Order: sequence, then structure tokens, then C-alpha cells
Amino acid sequence: MGRPRLSGGSCQSALGPAHRLPPALAPVQPRDNLCPLSLRDDLCAVAKMALSRLGCGRGGLHGGLLGVGPVTVPASWPRRVLRAPEPVPAWRALRHPACCLSTKTNPKAILAAVVSQFKYANGKYESFLERTFPRFYVLYSTFLKGCRTLFSEAKEIRRIKLNMSLKKIDFHQLPYREMERLRQFRRDLIKAIPIGLLALPPFANYLIFLLMYLFPRQLLIRHFWTPKQQFEFLNIYHGMRREVYPEIIDGLEQVTRFIADQQLRDQMQELCTKVQSGSHPEVAKLLAVRSLFVGHPLGLQRLRVWQVKALSRVLFLTPHLPIFVLRYRLRSHMLELQHLDQAMLKLGVSELSEEEVKMACYVRGLNSTHLSSSECQKWLKQWAKLSCELKASWRGAGLCPASKSEIDISPPPCLCPECYCGFS
Repeated sequence: MGRPRLSGGSCQSALGPAHRLPPALAPVQPRDNLCPLSLRDDLCAVAKMALSRLGCGRGGLHGGLLGVGPVTVPASWPRRVLRAPEPVPAWRALRHPACCLSTKTNPKAILAAVVSQFKYANGKYESFLERTFPRFYVLYSTFLKGCRTLFSEAKEIRRIKLNMSLKKIDFHQLPYREMERLRQFRRDLIKAIPIGLLALPPFANYLIFLLMYLFPRQLLIRHFWTPKQQFEFLNIYHGMRREVYPEIIDGLEQVTRFIADQQLRDQMQELCTKVQSGSHPEVAKLLAVRSLFVGHPLGLQRLRVWQVKALSRVLFLTPHLPIFVLRYRLRSHMLELQHLDQAMLKLGVSELSEEEVKMACYVRGLNSTHLSSSECQKWLKQWAKLSCELKASWRGAGLCPASKSEIDISPPPCLCPECYCGFS
């Protein structure tokens, strides 16, 4: 369609030849592709009505506004003037206000808006999972919580390491909570590294996820256990540790027969009998036999291979290593426990939370899942007191080992940790 010319009288003839319009304002000559006459008249009427509504009136069509001749209007122009406004798309109305801002908007505000929208959508998704798949939601929420806890703990470990390097302090000089956090993070890292290496090959991560779902106790660290799993797994681990205690007690009885000192031999046999019956030995009686655990016959370097492996199983250390590696790991672990005991006494057992008290008891051999917080505090105070008195007595009596290879393993794990509740 061409552009029809609206004619309401010829201004060119009215002005005469002397008043010819400039070429730019001259009326457009009709062409072959313009509208037919009947259609032109209809469009003229429609345009007049549209212009009258816009305030132009008849004079606008005849050039009254400009004082020029007829105005040529495209055929599609009246339809554009009279058509209804387009509706606003629904997705524009639902957009966040920050999305409609100009390019000068602060990027932080846009990022905050995106994060808020993501949190809102994630909350909706979690509520849907909780209503529809409650069992899966427990695993999902545990996984997310574990990831957040692990990330925050990694940041805390980085801060502790940086602080140690800046202040040039060693592990045993740290406060109790930082020392315990660093110790536990190391153990978790040792457990998680093999899983990460197995997941490196292509498509192996899907198999790892399946194995982690089927064997969470063996493959997952404590951050990804549900509360029910944590209670169940701690009991299982303690059952594995409890199976070793009779073996250690029997080994102590065998060694006791070869003790030359009659008094020490009788005291050691009495302690073994008392522990086997489920009674709690007194701290004074444990201190009386402390000299047996330095050098001969119960020093770390004097123990037999099966005894070293049994002690490693009690402390959750793998026994499937060469004997010199087992002795080294056992010695390092016991030194670590001694440093923790000193830091805990410096802080005060009463300052620890209920979770910290129960975990400290469990690390030292007591099954704290079935005990109250007050019972755990009472036992932990006795343990810490015994540990510090043993170290002080060795220094005062000159019983300290001459080298680290003769370091003691006291308090004896076979006597102290489980004696509060026997072998039950």
C-alpha cells in the first residue's frame, strides 16, 4: 500500500502561481501504488475523526496548522493511531524492582536482589520437599547443613593456622577449643581425602554418591550425619572399641606376673580384677602403679606387637601398618591428648558446653551417648586431674622418660576410659 493523499481543497491553486510552495512542502504527486479512491475517502474520514480527537480538527488535514497544502498520510497510520494500547507482559510485572533500574544502579544492590530471589525460591523448594518427601528432606537438609558447617570450619582452621604462623606458636600452645577443632579437622581430612581422589575420574562421582548413600558411616564425615545416624554410629564405634578392652586387660595380667616388685604386682592385679568386675578404680591406686608405664615392662617401646595394635584400635587408629608407624602414631596421639587435658584444665571443664563435654569424654574412651551432662563432667574432671597429676609426679620423682621413645601411655586406656560404666 502506498501513502494516500488527503485532499480538502487545493492550496496550490488558491495561492496562485506566485505563491508556489517550496519543493520540501509541495504536495506529493500521486503514484501508481497509492490507495484506490474509495479506500482513500474512507481513510480520510477515519483520519479526520482521529485528528479531531487529538485536537487538530479539520484545519490539520487541510494544512491549517502549517499553512501548507494537503498532507499525505500513510495508509497504515490511522490504524496505528486508533489501535488499543498493548497489554504489559506478565513477566515484566513479576520482575524484581532492581531489574528495572538503570545502568547506573549499584551492582551490590542487584546482587542482593538476586540473592534474595534465590533464597526465596530455595525456601519454596525446601518447603515442597518437606511436605512431599519428608525422608529425603532430612537427608537434603543434613547435606546442606554439613556443607555450611564444613565451609565455616575450614575458614576457622585457616584463621587458626594464620594466627599460629604470625605469632609463631605451636599446637600445644593454642587454647582448648582451637586445639580440639584443629585435631578433629585433621582426622576428618584424612577420612575425606581418599573419597575425593576416587571421585576424580570421569563419571566416578556418581558411583561415589551412591556409595556414600549406602555406606555413610564408612565414607562420610561427622558433618553429614543426621542426629539419628550420629547416635547410632557412635554406639557402633564404641562397641568396636569395647571389644578390645578384655584383650588389653588379659595382656596386662600376663605382664603383671613378671613384675619383680611384689607390691606393684599385687596392686596391678587388684586393678585388673576391679576393672573386669565393672568397678571404678580410685585415682590414688592408679597413681601408685604409674612407674610400670615408663620403661619396663609397659613402656611404649616395650609393648608387644599385638598390644600396640590393640591400643591403636582403642584410639581409632588403623592397626594395619608397620609396627614402627603404629608406635609413632600412638605416641603422637597420646601427646596430643595430654596437651588437650592441660588446655582443658586451664579453661575449666565447667566452661565447656554439653556437646563439647560429651565429645571430650568419647574421645578419651567413655561412651557418653547414654550419660547426662553432669555425669560426663564428673568423669572428665577426674580424667584431667589424673592426667596432670601423672605428669607432675613423673617430673617430681624423676620418672620422666629420657627420650620420646620411652614416653608413657598413661592414663592407661584399659583402666580409665571404660571403668566408669564397666564393659556394659
